[in-house]
Amino acid sequence: MEIDKKIKTVHMPQAMKKYRNFPMVPKVVFGQGSFDQLGEILLTKRKHSDAPMIFLVDDVFEGTPLIDRIPLIFNDHVIFISAEEEPKTVQVDALVHKIKNDFNDLPSGIIGIGGGTVLDLAKAISIMLTSKGHASDYQGWDLVQTPSLYHVGIPTISGTGAEVSRTTVLLGPDKKLGINSDYTTFDQVLLDPDLTRGVPKNQWFYTGMDCFIHCVESLTGTYLNAFSQSYGEKAMELCKEVYLGDLMPCEARDKLMMASWHGGMSIAYSQVGVAHAMSYGLSYVLGVKHGIGNCLVFQHLEEFYPKGVETFKQMMHKHDIKLPMGICTELSETDLDTMINVSLGMKPLWENALGKEWRNVATPEKLKSIYSKI
Repeated sequence: MEIDKKIKTVHMPQAMKKYRNFPMVPKVVFGQGSFDQLGEILLTKRKHSDAPMIFLVDDVFEGTPLIDRIPLIFNDHVIFISAEEEPKTVQVDALVHKIKNDFNDLPSGIIGIGGGTVLDLAKAISIMLTSKGHASDYQGWDLVQTPSLYHVGIPTISGTGAEVSRTTVLLGPDKKLGINSDYTTFDQVLLDPDLTRGVPKNQWFYTGMDCFIHCVESLTGTYLNAFSQSYGEKAMELCKEVYLGDLMPCEARDKLMMASWHGGMSIAYSQVGVAHAMSYGLSYVLGVKHGIGNCLVFQHLEEFYPKGVETFKQMMHKHDIKLPMGICTELSETDLDTMINVSLGMKPLWENALGKEWRNVATPEKLKSIYSKI
């Protein structure tokens, strides 16, 4: 009896309860030309001839030689996706409905080929094909209870970190928020730097700055730990080589792709911060795309990230990047309030940036003053 009593009084240390067992991408291929191994990779994941692989492909590749390299067999299907707008929950629901209507069986897998928009859609669709309800029901943290369908991410632009993150960020009916879950992460990622050839200069800069800003926000945040720091510091180093150095194009593509990977990993045990929180408001109200939205906000955040903003402006100068101006000047008070409320709803981001008393700093007035400069 005495032994039983002693056993019952033994408790797990409080710190042990706080650690998360986050998933990581279990399989990844990296290398120039590695896209041509996709057929071999998918072969072992095919269920039967009536369970197709569904390829979501950025429509910028429609009619290009890349489409002929996609390993289509049986009744595999390609769906072209426009990346002109941020991915939406209603778009996810519509695509899930289409796939279920077009095929008798669930697909063998979902393969996303494109930038952050296409990769996030691939992740969200793989979740909703095995979950009930609507995509907006799962916006938040750890709401998904059912394992997702097998899904593969193949980025064709580097910087978002969507290929490695456990979230898929979507515009919903009343918020912009990710489906953050252990089932969101890709089962397989294929990193082929050759696929990023020909990306327009401005888009290359904005998306790369998404990675750079990931690093700044992670490395200066209150959630920082050695795990996040190790990835963040490497991604930051690679970003500086790419955007402030003089690399050959081939080497720059390789390094930016790995910067994106490390930048995404840096927030697995951490979070992003002020720029991302405020860019969500821009996106929700004005439809501003994520990469440029981060840049528009970040240029005015010297108060929070003085060294990061200084380096960012050096990168802008080196590559002769001119950001749009005055996009918030015509907003109504109602739209501005909506933008502020969406931003302030990103509580983990603000807490990472400013600590538990973040509301004392991130007031509606403070956000309004920053948005008014954009």
